[in-house]
Amino acid sequence: MSLEVREVMQAFEGRRVLDGVDLTVPAGSVVGLLGPNGAGKTTLMRIVFGVLEPDAGEVRWDGRTAGDADRRRWGYMPQERGLYREMRVHDHLVWIARLYGVDRKQAADYADDLLDRLGLADRSRDAIRDLSGGMAQRVQLAVAMVHRPELLVLDEPFAGLDPAAVEFLMAVIRDHVAGGGHLVFSSHQLDLVEDLCDTIALIDGGRVVLEGSLRELRSASERRALRVDVDVDPRWLDGQPVGDVATTASGSRVALEPGAEAATVLDAIRSHTDVSDFGVEAPSLSELFRAATGRAVEDAGA
Repeated sequence: MSLEVREVMQAFEGRRVLDGVDLTVPAGSVVGLLGPNGAGKTTLMRIVFGVLEPDAGEVRWDGRTAGDADRRRWGYMPQERGLYREMRVHDHLVWIARLYGVDRKQAADYADDLLDRLGLADRSRDAIRDLSGGMAQRVQLAVAMVHRPELLVLDEPFAGLDPAAVEFLMAVIRDHVAGGGHLVFSSHQLDLVEDLCDTIALIDGGRVVLEGSLRELRSASERRALRVDVDVDPRWLDGQPVGDVATTASGSRVALEPGAEAATVLDAIRSHTDVSDFGVEAPSLSELFRAATGRAVEDAGA
């Protein structure tokens, strides 16, 4: 069983937002729909859930066009959070589960389980208005999951979260997938999700510009980076086939242009200073995006 998006097109006021998007989400996998703000990710999420009707294309589930009955077995965490601030946390989850047809006792059990896994068991009787932003976001995730959905769709779930909250969310996401669930989430925080996704779809300007596992995308790329344990002055590399020189916590990372010899670039650095530790690294997601679009992801989002 899988979710399939086929040739989806969408335009608003004459501007093409989605331009023939294809996407497949198999069972037991995490698909990351990544890209800058304004790339079309949220529009695609709304089409998947039937909030918007696409101009062309379709959303399929289990080999057929998805309908309302299918979507009732899915869970959605929208980018625009929507919690009733006066309700108590546990009551809110039970109410949502009941709307999905879960009986009251089972809804309460599901709510208890999720609140415990999300570190909110001691806040279950609190009003949502009394929670911090990070805790409220955990509740928003629980709202999307409380009816035990087969497919979970999260729109920018990590935005604004501290590292501890990110770890909580990632653990719950992994549990959902390990149980055979489907998960697709969108984010513009490319490097944050490198270790979470089985498949990555990079979207820009309404088109999927790269798709595959991170290992596949990195293997197919000619781009690499040289990591060294010293601070590199970019002037040392004048005339060398390199790109950006970034300062890291342990030294520098030098982007190598396609065809560049890492040993030659390393020799140029060593002609100015001693290097005791170095290595060649695969490109980051940000570098893959730049290679696919010709610009950095932060520029694309502007």
